[in-house]
Amino acid sequence: MRLRPKLPRKLKPDEKVSFIEHLEELRYRLIVCLVSVLAGTVVAYIFKEEIFRFISAPLLRALPPEDRHLIFTGLLEAFMVYLKASFFAGLMISVPVILYQLWAFISPGLYPPERRLALPFIFFASLFFLGGAVFGYYVVFPYGFQFFVGFGGDFIKPLPSMKEYLSFATFLLLAFGIVFELPIFIFFLAKLGIVHPRTLRKGRRYAIPIIFFVSAILTPGPDPVSQCLMAVPLCLLYELGIWVAVLFGKPSTQKQEASGDEKENGTQPGQEPAG
Repeated sequence: MRLRPKLPRKLKPDEKVSFIEHLEELRYRLIVCLVSVLAGTVVAYIFKEEIFRFISAPLLRALPPEDRHLIFTGLLEAFMVYLKASFFAGLMISVPVILYQLWAFISPGLYPPERRLALPFIFFASLFFLGGAVFGYYVVFPYGFQFFVGFGGDFIKPLPSMKEYLSFATFLLLAFGIVFELPIFIFFLAKLGIVHPRTLRKGRRYAIPIIFFVSAILTPGPDPVSQCLMAVPLCLLYELGIWVAVLFGKPSTQKQEASGDEKENGTQPGQEPAG
């Protein structure tokens, strides 16, 4: 029985591989991602208190000065919370590694010019993911937590637990990071010819309400200010995605769109519309 994963061999251009070889490749990439996350978790656990203090800072700042602390209600809760916070930090540290393994898995099916996009893909995908998490932490969290803590009074005191807050915060930070990958997602769909700039422009009327609906779900506070703080950047990212599709979409697709626009204007290809 082999305990060590088999290293994937270098594939030649246009070489076909069997389904079993695809599974071996996928298995290897998943093991590398897992080892990276576990290594990051072990390192992060050394700084577990500092990491959890950093994650909980937006909530603590929203609490009254005399109540700026979190509680735990079970014997194992504090230990498990520190472990989960370390795992979350290890996952965030491993984002570039995970993205590289994803690219390495799909790159054999791409043309050589497309394979040169590996480093830009890893850089921008990591940048957008971390940017989304940072945006949620520094911009959305303070408004949302201030709203919820505001329900306290003379006879009502907030007593947030470590476990409850960590689950809530990590879910939102991951969600912010994922939704900020919208331009990267559009880039791949445009390269594959699945979406076109013209379709994205026409889809604004549906995309904007969907963005506000998603923002209402993700933002911690129901107030319109925090929802707009989430929705406006997503709308800008959608517009950025349109320009990404224009710049990096398939040339044949763009020519078809240009001819389609000319037909709608009543002109022939290459002919300027009548004034």
